[in-house]
Amino acid sequence: MVKLKADTRHLAIALAGVFQAVRLVQLTASGQYRDETAFTACINGILNTDPESVDAVFGDLSGLTTGLEAAARQLGTEKADRDMELTRYAVTILYLERKLNKNRALLDIISNGIDKAREQAEFFGLTHANVIASLADCYKQTISTLRPRIIVNGEQAILGNPDVQHQIRTLLLAAIRSAVLWRQCGGGRLTLLLQRRRLLGTIRELLDEARRSG
Repeated sequence: MVKLKADTRHLAIALAGVFQAVRLVQLTASGQYRDETAFTACINGILNTDPESVDAVFGDLSGLTTGLEAAARQLGTEKADRDMELTRYAVTILYLERKLNKNRALLDIISNGIDKAREQAEFFGLTHANVIASLADCYKQTISTLRPRIIVNGEQAILGNPDVQHQIRTLLLAAIRSAVLWRQCGGGRLTLLLQRRRLLGTIRELLDEARRSG
């Protein structure tokens, strides 16, 4: 997808994608309940590299409910509702995506890795363990080599599980993919600062739309 003209709806969807992925990282790392529809939407977002529209990246908008809720809390006026860990994850993701965008070699590895995972998904299914392991390996070979590395907090007994490690790395790759979408839609370093109120209003509208369609 080429860079699009900045559109608040598109930016809100991309930002929700970032927050959804990192929120699911939090839940997975601590062994809390995780909405599998939201997880599937994240995987769909990675593999759907040539969508018809921004709205179609994650499939049905209802699959982004978790991310829209998290984004609404983070951008809202109630400081007590904000999660600083979630903010740290999201800010780091946006920073790493900018570094990644300048590294053609890593981008090629990611592209090839996604192609492989897409073929596996056609055979096994979108969230099969083999697909998740491939995407996790793609993340490990590329984004994990960039600095700063994302340090995930959670229960050590849970984080030591290889399947959980694969899921977390895949979700971080999904967050990076949403950060790519954010940039393609015109998002930049100052967008959150300068368009915060407008973005929040659009996110709330999208959340209502997602809940009605869910």
